[in-house]
Amino acid sequence: MKKLILLPLLLLISSYTFAQKDAAAKAILNKVSEKYRLYDVVKTDFDFTLDNQQAKIKETRNGTLIARSKANKFKVTIYSAGPSSKADVEQEVISDGKTQWTYLKKDNEVQVNNVDNSGSGINPAQIFTIYEKGYKYIYNGEVKIAGKTYQEIDLTPEEDKQFFKVRLEIDKVKKQIYSALIFDKNGNRYTYTIRGFVPNIQVPDNTFSFDPKAHKGVEVVDLR
Repeated sequence: MKKLILLPLLLLISSYTFAQKDAAAKAILNKVSEKYRLYDVVKTDFDFTLDNQQAKIKETRNGTLIARSKANKFKVTIYSAGPSSKADVEQEVISDGKTQWTYLKKDNEVQVNNVDNSGSGINPAQIFTIYEKGYKYIYNGEVKIAGKTYQEIDLTPEEDKQFFKVRLEIDKVKKQIYSALIFDKNGNRYTYTIRGFVPNIQVPDNTFSFDPKAHKGVEVVDLR
């Protein structure tokens, strides 16, 4: 069985004690989640950067998230690094709410697991509403990025998790998350920056399942 490429959206370390819940932060986050809940399916294009200064590691990928949050379904696609005229899939993580598939294209392998509902990680289908349960939050104020105004909020888990802080930058006008910076205790910093957001996109339901027949010769590793 091959090692998984690290996807901090799904696998994030440690607990952290922080301030009490902030009324200003809650008001901002409520507006974000209220808007998001109006949509059936959303598609988000994002840039992902792993930065560890101590280990002198800095890697960048781009990807796509398609999520139907009300049904706890999602599909995350990560593309290979480097210049290319065509985006090459490196890894996919797909969930139909019950089963999760992790497909590694280079190894032509798919790992099959039951969906983890323990709450120990961040579920991509719930990424825009994660603060609602199990987190403390504080509003840091407004910041300017490329001439736009963003509202900065720090989230910290109330229970033991695989990360100790998530810093959100929220577009003040659109009431949408612009970026998320995830801190883990090993010195890694994971940054997700939203490049595109399309609400109510029409997708077939088989978007949220993996068909081995469509991947010739794929090795299925059932870990359930």
